[in-house]
Amino acid sequence: MRQPQVAASRGGVLDVTLTAAPGARLAGRDTSAWAFNGTCPGPTLRVRPGDLLRARLINHIDQPTNLHTHGLHVSPQGNSDNPFVTVEPGDSFDYAIAVPTDHPTGTFWYHPHHHGTVADQIFAGLAGALLVGGGPDPDVPVTDDLVLLVTDITLDGAGRVASPNMMARMMGREGELVLVNGQHQPVITAAPGAVQRWRVINGCVSRVLALRLEGHRVTQVALDGVFLPAPADRDQVVLAPGNRADLLVRPTRSGRYALVSEPYDRGSLGMMGGMTDSGPSAGGPVTLAALAVSGAVTASAALPARLPAPSIPSDSVSRRRQITFAMGMGGMGMGGGMAFTIDGRTFDPGRDDQTVALGTTEEWTVVNTSPMDHAFHLHAWPFHVLTSAPAAGVLQDVVLVPARSSVRLRIPFTDYPGRSVYHCHVLDHEDLGMMATVNVRP
Repeated sequence: MRQPQVAASRGGVLDVTLTAAPGARLAGRDTSAWAFNGTCPGPTLRVRPGDLLRARLINHIDQPTNLHTHGLHVSPQGNSDNPFVTVEPGDSFDYAIAVPTDHPTGTFWYHPHHHGTVADQIFAGLAGALLVGGGPDPDVPVTDDLVLLVTDITLDGAGRVASPNMMARMMGREGELVLVNGQHQPVITAAPGAVQRWRVINGCVSRVLALRLEGHRVTQVALDGVFLPAPADRDQVVLAPGNRADLLVRPTRSGRYALVSEPYDRGSLGMMGGMTDSGPSAGGPVTLAALAVSGAVTASAALPARLPAPSIPSDSVSRRRQITFAMGMGGMGMGGGMAFTIDGRTFDPGRDDQTVALGTTEEWTVVNTSPMDHAFHLHAWPFHVLTSAPAAGVLQDVVLVPARSSVRLRIPFTDYPGRSVYHCHVLDHEDLGMMATVNVRP
């Protein structure tokens, strides 16, 4: 398995140019897919807490674009992680993103976030890993530290990216080809006893990954770039689009073992408009990669019993809100198609949907009234999930809200003012209107 090229900060600054352009080699073939700096995924950006990330984004695709540093707890204003920036074809934009000195070390990623084209651009290949931390982590001693950025795509015979029909957009498209670091079913090599850290990023537009490693349990140490309170052994790890999981893998015997994503039913469009489909991901398991174990047994360090996880804030909750994700007929000029709404409205970048006082902590209950799962994502301000297993209380930035259910979140709006967005990270749903704004004011 190939690792993406790394661009690492020096002297407290990472200066990098990211050029979005057609032309990428995927699954061993030349394609017209889009890529950052000619590769899919793009370079892995590595910064330390307290660094300044200066990224020049150059747009050589035929759509407006921009850049979102997914999961970073940074300012959403100006030329920082600002989702309202537009970089037109042929133009460029200089980002300057200050990473706070107390930022968690962990696994994050970057991708475009221009409303209306997000799904198209990520599906076409525009994504890359973003790691906070300067090198080996004393909390998790490992032999190898690997990025596994999972994407999916559909290509025609000429290597062109296939366009989805309206049904696929409403369901949330899932590509026919599932890739890890741009490769189809790559092989990861390891020695018996060696501990590897797999930083798995679900960079798919809509696909939920239900990960299982044949013949092994894996040990999860982090979710969405933040440590769990303690290492947790898992038979399966479920990642919504946008989620990340840091997994420790310690094979004990030689052999070849498949890393698969099991079928996951995201729900359906139900009976709306006569549509009675059974939902996506209803087929068999998808093989993502293989773990090939051989050689002499390697001794490895013991894992710690506890990990430096942030605690749930004890500040009093200043306000409680309910946020409702819904689907209904007749929206978005779709010729009788389906409307994807938050609190009954589709996205309007000029409207403030939630106004929050800086320095407060709020609890939001996200209600999903629809027959499909949705993945709630809030920019800039990570949240603690209070009601969702298996990692209740853990700080994260994407949470799966199952069909006709709800989750409760505690969100500290305690440091950064500014205006940003929250949305469904099934990105076709976001582009079809399931996004809203939040304005945090002093």
